[in-house]
Amino acid sequence: MAPEITAAASPAEKTWQTHLILNNFYGELDLRKPRRDAMHELISTMLSHRTTHANEEKAYYRMRELYPTWPEVITAPVEDLTKAFETAQYPGPKAVNIQKALKLIQEKSPDFSLLFLEEMPVEEAMAWLMSLPGVGLKTATLVLLFNFHKPVLPVDTHVFRVSQRVGLIGAKVTAEKAHTILLEMLPPEAPVLFNFHKHLYWHGQRICTWKAPKCEDCPLQILCNYYHEVRLKGLG
Repeated sequence: MAPEITAAASPAEKTWQTHLILNNFYGELDLRKPRRDAMHELISTMLSHRTTHANEEKAYYRMRELYPTWPEVITAPVEDLTKAFETAQYPGPKAVNIQKALKLIQEKSPDFSLLFLEEMPVEEAMAWLMSLPGVGLKTATLVLLFNFHKPVLPVDTHVFRVSQRVGLIGAKVTAEKAHTILLEMLPPEAPVLFNFHKHLYWHGQRICTWKAPKCEDCPLQILCNYYHEVRLKGLG
């Protein structure tokens, strides 16, 4: 019989057990069908920075209503595009970056298809995406994992928070460094990485919330540093 995993286990052991526990808790997800096409994923994720999913969606679909084609988005007056993005945070800089990014995509792929990323090695595809204005590590990894099943791991605020509280990463680890640390502790398999990302994302939204986490409902109690060091001691 395998020994019980506890909060004192190594980060690598806890990371794998977190994956298994949340797979069981939320149900294993199928990666085969992307939730949206690659261009939609890219532009929406650029809009999502410091913005709720609902407001990101409003901004994206307002843009598509006013400018149905990507060339029309490129040539739109930046003031009008900014207004279309008014539900998103920082709509002006996002409008400028999206227009610049679209111009660069058009130079590489006149039909605005990102399928060329499928054939690129991971590091090359990451570098190309992150060369676009307004595209950082999280956006690049989301597009490559969700749409092209590359073995990368997006770390957003929810994934980062849950990982730190449980003790998968240290308290002083940055969000950018967390991408590398967590990825090294998981198999380089897109379905595993996809489920790990989605499940920690949901967990951070629903249970391990920023304010008043619902530890009493959490299946990760046995592993969790926060639960043992803070909640059980009545410190939070």
